[in-house]
Order: sequence, then C-alpha cells, then structure tokens
Amino acid sequence: MPGRKFANKILIFPEFTPLRVKYKDVFDLKAFYETLKEWLLENGWSDESDHLEHWETFYGEKIDQSGAKELWINWRAFKKPEGASHLNYHLDIDFKVIGMANVEIVHDGQKIKTNKGELELKINGAIEEVYKNEFEDNSFLKQVKDLFAKRVYKKEVEQRKKEFYQELYVLQNFIKQWFKLKRYLPYQEVKSFYPSDAFPSHLKE
Repeated sequence: MPGRKFANKILIFPEFTPLRVKYKDVFDLKAFYETLKEWLLENGWSDESDHLEHWETFYGEKIDQSGAKELWINWRAFKKPEGASHLNYHLDIDFKVIGMANVEIVHDGQKIKTNKGELELKINGAIEEVYKNEFEDNSFLKQVKDLFAKRVYKKEVEQRKKEFYQELYVLQNFIKQWFKLKRYLPYQEVKSFYPSDAFPSHLKE
C-alpha cells in the first residue's frame, strides 16, 4: 500500500495488484469526485485524525501546451469497524487523470459543459491489528502477542478480511455503475441513487 506506513497491517489485495477502474471518454470529473466523497461518508469513512472528509493527502496537477491536464490525487480514508475496537480499516484510492480537457456536448437536447479524458482509479485496503501495537508497549504481553493473536483473534480477523474484501468490490461496482461500465453481477441491480454525469460515446440515451 504505497505511502501507507503502519505496523501490523493485513492488505486486502497484494500491494501491486489493487482493484482498478479505468474509463476514457466524456465525464464530469468534479461531479464524480463529489459523488465518490459522498458515498464514502455515507459508508462510514473519514479522515483518521479529525474524523471528517479530509482524507486527500496529495494533489498534483500538470498542464501541457494544449491546455490538457494531468492529475494525481491520493485519498487515505479510515474506518473503525463496528464491534471491533481492536481493529482499524484503512482505504487507499489513487486517481490518475490523463488528457483532461473541457468540452461541450449536447445531451437530451441541452448543451452541457463537461470534461473529456482518461481516468484510472486504484483501490486497496488494509486491516490494522491495533491490539498488537498495544502489546508492543508491554514487555510481558509482547512475548505472547503471536499466541494471543492466533488463539483469540485469528478467526475474527479472517471474517473481517472477507467482509472488507466484499466492501471494496461493492465500491468498485458503484464506480463502474457511475461510469456506465459493464459489470458481471450474480444479482439484478437496482438503479443507482446517485445520478451519473458520464457520457460514454458507445451508449445512446
């Protein structure tokens, strides 16, 4: 998990193979940014230090001679899982935007000012076993840390890992739905509560 330094973490996906969503077409970047932020807040994510939505840890921007932008944005969010005071959840979302330009399109008979470009999102998560950090500060508990983890918490941590794994896939599916990308779901999906401001050229609405 690049840029994330804390002890006793369990990655949900391997560091170099996170979940990905890639989209290249017309979409409103600001609308997507705000929608994703709202989804995270509604699902209990916040900044670890102040428990608000201040999880943006990096913003980089480059503008080429044509006026097209490249953007790099990193979000590092935090959540305390219900009923597990000894664990923390950490979520990483990395944005990379290439060739972002302002465009004007006609949609439903109206002119709309929006953006066109390529966006790639990388998503990963980690579970932090907080109790291990506390054990490190106690000379006696430090000696039994691994035994305690194996006998007391191992089963619960594995269950929490499965739940977090599913939550990250729900997040990925939500993003794909917003961008009107094809998804392969084992169930019938209802219409999203969040309106989409993506206008892929292969879809005629």
